[in-house]
Amino acid sequence: MAPTAEEVRERVAALGPWFYEFDLREHGRTVSVLPPEVLPIHQTRLDMVDRVVDGYFGDRVRQIRCIDVGCHEGYYSVAMARKGMREVRGVDVRETNLEKARLVADIYGLRNLVYQQKNCEDLRAEETGQYELCLFLGLLYHLENPMLCLRNISRITSELCVIETQVVDEVEGYAEWGGRGWTRPYRGVLALIDEGAEFYSHGGETGASPLATCPSLNALHFMLKQAGFRRSEIIQPPPGAYEQHQRGQRVVCAAYK
Repeated sequence: MAPTAEEVRERVAALGPWFYEFDLREHGRTVSVLPPEVLPIHQTRLDMVDRVVDGYFGDRVRQIRCIDVGCHEGYYSVAMARKGMREVRGVDVRETNLEKARLVADIYGLRNLVYQQKNCEDLRAEETGQYELCLFLGLLYHLENPMLCLRNISRITSELCVIETQVVDEVEGYAEWGGRGWTRPYRGVLALIDEGAEFYSHGGETGASPLATCPSLNALHFMLKQAGFRRSEIIQPPPGAYEQHQRGQRVVCAAYK
């Protein structure tokens, strides 16, 4: 027997607090814990993802398979499934996030969308197969092992990966490499960030450990190339974009196989 509207609303409330705002039709809306000035980040990110995905796949969009790595509550995997993609799989390290994602997918009746608990460090192409589209949004800068995860997503991506990440200021120079007269140029930098306070308080927006590594823009491009992507490009934010995207402190990057 299908749950009643009251039972669904009780389930939504019990799973709170919510990070994303979802329009749940007759069941109301979820209320995000983010302050109002930060909330536009989600729509900006979705607008930019839509522009890349629609522009690249065009009429093929209903034929492709998509994997949303670090899907959180399913905001972007739901959006991709609603485009009519053949198959969408969301993976996240936290089951508490996936409970919310599954509820939203059920409310929308999205039969082309499934969720799986998985750490991006453990993604294997031989287990998941390959996907024409990979989403890797708001995750890279929370990871302790970003290069391992980028290699993993490269192996499971057959055409396009869309990465959204915070970036740090560039540092350029030369490092001694075995002796005073031997040097190598920097290819960008990774900033080490302590997310311990959020991690140990069970915050749902950190990685799987309290150590985060945030790349500079040059580092992002260099790492994507080393991971096996043929080329990568930064997508320009739309008018009225979230302020960090406007200032280039967050970027959306399209990486092509």
